[in-house]
Parts: sequence; structure tokens; C-alpha cells
Amino acid sequence: MKLTRQNISLVLVAAVALMAVCAIAGYPIIPPEALAGIGMMPMALGDTEVAEIKELVKKQGETWGEFMKKNDELLKAKAEGKAVGDLQASVDKMNADFKKMNDDLVELAKKAQRPQNDPNDKKSLSPEMVAYKQGFSAWVRKGQDNGLEELQRKAMNSGSAPDGGFLVLPEMDTQIDRVVGVVSAVGRLADNKTIGSESYKKIVKKQGMTARRVGPGATGGETDNPKFAELEFTAYESEAEPWVHNATLEDAIIDLESDLAEEAGVAFAEMEGAEFCVGTGVGGARGITMYDMVANADYAWGSLGYIKSGGAAGFAAANPGDALISLQHALKSAYRPGASFVMADATLALVRQMKDGSGNFYLWQPDPLAGFGGRLLGSPVETDDNMPIVAADALAIAYGDFKRGYVVVRRSGTVLIRDNVTAKGKTKFNFRRRSGGGVKNFEAIKLLKIAA
Repeated sequence: MKLTRQNISLVLVAAVALMAVCAIAGYPIIPPEALAGIGMMPMALGDTEVAEIKELVKKQGETWGEFMKKNDELLKAKAEGKAVGDLQASVDKMNADFKKMNDDLVELAKKAQRPQNDPNDKKSLSPEMVAYKQGFSAWVRKGQDNGLEELQRKAMNSGSAPDGGFLVLPEMDTQIDRVVGVVSAVGRLADNKTIGSESYKKIVKKQGMTARRVGPGATGGETDNPKFAELEFTAYESEAEPWVHNATLEDAIIDLESDLAEEAGVAFAEMEGAEFCVGTGVGGARGITMYDMVANADYAWGSLGYIKSGGAAGFAAANPGDALISLQHALKSAYRPGASFVMADATLALVRQMKDGSGNFYLWQPDPLAGFGGRLLGSPVETDDNMPIVAADALAIAYGDFKRGYVVVRRSGTVLIRDNVTAKGKTKFNFRRRSGGGVKNFEAIKLLKIAA
């Protein structure tokens, strides 16, 4: 049985309803990695088999059930001072299995980004755009522009071809952005802005007005005025350059534009995703772990506050989850409704093993609607392997409302340059685009620092 828009919608609705009921009842039989992975996919999965998704969901549920049993044994053995080598290895293997299944579901989500419609479909397209799509396809495959520069000007209101290339089609550009969103958690959670200039400027209020009480008929003089700051985020240039065998270009059955867009999307996503977490801000985005860091008690605008984990190279030996609770409450209550935890998958593997102080329940819980990472202390968890892993002084976990705290800027228009000269038998496709990012609200994001 193959998936269509109608039957996959019915499958998802039924699955979400079942999982929600089970979660509310206290028996979450499938972790969020499975259902969220499916939910990330558009409803046009084409030839994806129902059996493939069903098997991943089944394995996820079985692994989580086994994980809880084995981890309970591990915690008990540690408390009794017994050797835990074999038990620890079993728990680590199950965490690795979780990651593998998560990765498989991400791959399904990426495949789902491929457009399912005929690229030359004339419905809802202007005659100029139809002609441009056909001309663009001929240029990509054969290098024949056939007046493509003039067609681009008519279809997309663009000027002459930039640097020997052409602006990619709107749906191709959108597809690249979708793949970027699948790969980078911070980029997906952030406030994404498409700009038409070199940089994006934002005026932010870093301090509000104050008030005070005065006696009858008395005056207290002036109070503090609001203070504002101007932030500027520059869209820096980047490129991705996949290549294709010339024989493939001659194969008319290949959806070449879609394949190139996916390759470019993954390349940009990996580069941008790393920058959003650990970028220096020099020639690219500035990452959330690369700002001035201060203990949260000393927080001031322009820096990010952190909470210590309680252990010099990890979490505290007793009640390790207390640091996570402190991190959550370091964020002002106004930001918590939209806040998420962001951490590497290896860090989540450690967090999954944590229980409350009385040892009655796990701090992390599966939730089919929360995303791959489930929920931690009620907030969604997003895994992003660009985040530092647990090590001395590492800023291993971020918690905040990233929509309000971080902005990603992208200059409109991706340029594609075709090069069939440099490498014999191959054609290179040079995608160029401009992007950047940085923190726009310093009180909306907090971090956990691995330190005693």
C-alpha cells in the first residue's frame, strides 16, 4: 500500500489521537521521535511505504519500554554499589538505537521535501513563469540559456543575470529553506527574516520605564526612562557546489532541479546550523554559545546568563536534574510558554536517564506532539548536534524562547551558476546565497554550563 495525501492524513490523525490519549493516561507507548518525525513531513510523501513508517514507530516504542526497565536496573545497581559495566553498555546501546531511528525519520522528512508535481505544470502559473521554468530546466541540463535572461526579467522582475548565473525558481529556493529547517533546530526555532538589503536592523528595548509611590501632594522627580539599543544582523555570502555527471543531465526522467535543491539545502543547513550554535559572528552568523557569558545572578543586557550543572565535567552525582530545574526557572516566566530545551543528542542520552529526587519518575517524557526530543520538565526538547557535548566548561544545554531571542536573516534570492568546464565529464552547480543570524533578545535565552 502506498501513501496518498488522503490516507496519510487519516493515518496521522488516528495516530496522534491514540498517542495523545495514551500520554494523558500516563502510558506513552511511542516516543516523540517517531510521530514528530512523521509530522514534520508534508502530506506529499509519494512512494513512501506505510510499512516503513510503521516499523520505525514500532521500534521506537519497544526501545523506550526496554530503556526504562534497563535504566531502572542501572540506577538501582549504582545505588547498591554494584558493578554496572554491562548495564551501562546496554543503556548506551539503546540510546544509540534512539539516535539511529531519529536519523532515519529525519531522512524521511528530507525526502518528503521533494516536489511531487510536474515542474512544467501550467496551473496557477503566469505564462512568463511557465516559459522561465522551461528555459531554466534547459539551461540546467544543457547550458542553453535561450533568452533566459529576458525570461527571468519578465517572470521574476529581476535585472540581468548575476555573475553569469540565474536566480533559482521560487519553489526551489523554498525547498532549500525547508531542508535547512529540518537539519538545524536553532534555525527552525528562531525568528526567520527574509530581507532585501545587506543587513537587518532592529531597535530593541533593553530597559523599561520605572514608577514609584509618592505621598499626598508630593512629587518625586524624574524616574528612569526606557532604554533602547539598535542591533544589526548582516547577511554574509556563502556557497554550495554539488556536481552532476553529464550523463545524468541527459536523463530526462531525473527531477534534477529537486535533487540539486536538496543537495544545496543540506550543505547550507550544515554550515548555518553550526554557526547558529557556535559561530563566531565573523563572516557568518554568531552562535548562541559565543556571546559574553555571565552567571545568571549577574545577568545584564548584552550577555547571556548561565546556570552551573553542579559537576566539574558533568552533572551533580546526587539529584542531577536540579540543575535543569534551575535553568528552567532562570528564564523569566513570560518566556517559558514558548521555550524549548536545545541540546546535542549525546546530552539528551544523559538527560533521559535522570529521575526526580525521590526516584519515582523520569524528568524526560515521550510526547508525540512535542518533537523528536519529547518533553523535559514540561518543555519541548530539540536535538541539535551542533551544540557542545557535556564536558568541562561546555555550554551544553540552551533553554529559551528562540523565536523571541534569536533571529536568522536571509537575503532574498539564491543564485545558481553552471560550470561544465572545470571538471571533464561533470557539471558543477554553484549555489550562492546570503544569510546570517544572532541573538536579538538577551533575556530570552539561558544556558547550562558544565561546572561545579
